[in-house]
Amino acid sequence: MAVSATGMIGRFRSKGATAPFAGFEWLIAGRYLRARRRGGGVSVVAFFSVLGIALGVGTLIIVLSVMNGFRTELLSKIVGINGHVFVTPIDKLFTDYTDLSDRLSKVAGVRAAIPLVEGQAFASSPYGGSGVLVRGVKGEDLDKIAAISKNVRGGTLEGFDDGSGVAIGRRLADTLGLQAGDQITLSTPKGATTPFGTAPRTKTYAVKAIFEIGMTEFDSTFVFMPLAESQAFFNRDGDVSLIEIYVDKPDFVAEMREPLEMAAERPVLLTDWRQRNRTFFGALEVERNVMFLILSLIVVVATLNIISGLILLVRDKSSDIAILRTMGATPGTVMRVFLINGALIGIVGTLAGLALGIIVTLNIKPIQRVLFPGAWDPTVRFLAEIPAEMNPTEITVVVLTSFALCLVATLYPSWRAARLDPVQALRYG
Repeated sequence: MAVSATGMIGRFRSKGATAPFAGFEWLIAGRYLRARRRGGGVSVVAFFSVLGIALGVGTLIIVLSVMNGFRTELLSKIVGINGHVFVTPIDKLFTDYTDLSDRLSKVAGVRAAIPLVEGQAFASSPYGGSGVLVRGVKGEDLDKIAAISKNVRGGTLEGFDDGSGVAIGRRLADTLGLQAGDQITLSTPKGATTPFGTAPRTKTYAVKAIFEIGMTEFDSTFVFMPLAESQAFFNRDGDVSLIEIYVDKPDFVAEMREPLEMAAERPVLLTDWRQRNRTFFGALEVERNVMFLILSLIVVVATLNIISGLILLVRDKSSDIAILRTMGATPGTVMRVFLINGALIGIVGTLAGLALGIIVTLNIKPIQRVLFPGAWDPTVRFLAEIPAEMNPTEITVVVLTSFALCLVATLYPSWRAARLDPVQALRYG
């Protein structure tokens, strides 16, 4: 092997093709990775290095994609049903909610401004009872809430304002044993005012529609009622609790505050979805960053295998290195041979991990249904299925980080091979 490599060195030199990373350097590096006699252990270490890097990169991509999917799903469900900006009164009640919502809806970037009445109640049926959050909203505005209008699983929202029907979540319907068309009884302590105080109010409504958002907390709690009926039910004299605003770009909601305050033309208090869910989404972000650091250690451990493998390779090939040096190979040539060795291991492992991560991420739901058919309880984990969303920027960072770690891991063994004295190497070999 050394003789053929020496011949190649001579041919390349005769042609003047002795630039770094010439063809013979790649050939020698490739041959060094094969299992031959004493070098069998080297190839085993190289194999496990590739496997470790592939598993590390693949795991990083899968976990980051799942956590991105969680954030997107939770954001779309939590914010999708609750709005992005919440406008509440300061000096006087929202009796002018119609004009105010019209002005707010005309602000650039606003998709909808929905006035609503909100209050707590107790829902019951002959089969059970549960605390609920009642929201009074116009039928035309309810159609603008995509999380509701696009997820009706029973009944219909047509003519929502015409009668005294309500829309309830799927899990609430299951808890109370109700279907579309059945009767649900709502009770609230905020009823009519009498000489003896405020009397509770109880009223029975027809279940006009059943929706399923896919988030247990909402599907088991929310009840939507026509706005006029909710004003009467909660004893509100022609006003609303707040106005919810849906914007086109939720992540840039802070930029909407000043235009909305100007459009209101009266003192109002503005809060947004970031303020209301700061703790929850902040915890998700911290967990995501910590998981990235922890799982990156898998790649670091795998790169340590590259170091040990290359050191073994240098010891095993010391006599070959000495012959190459005596035949004209420079220290730089020897160093590049082992750099190529480590780089090949890193490239193959990283690309294998990239393919593994993408394949598993794209098929995460079928894998969940096959391997863990009953392990995903939506009452505990909020969502019915494992979500996954790949971020090209994050995947690029993972791949480049893996490449960089693998390259750094090759520096010391390569430098050690380049400094090997030919005479000592021949004695050692």
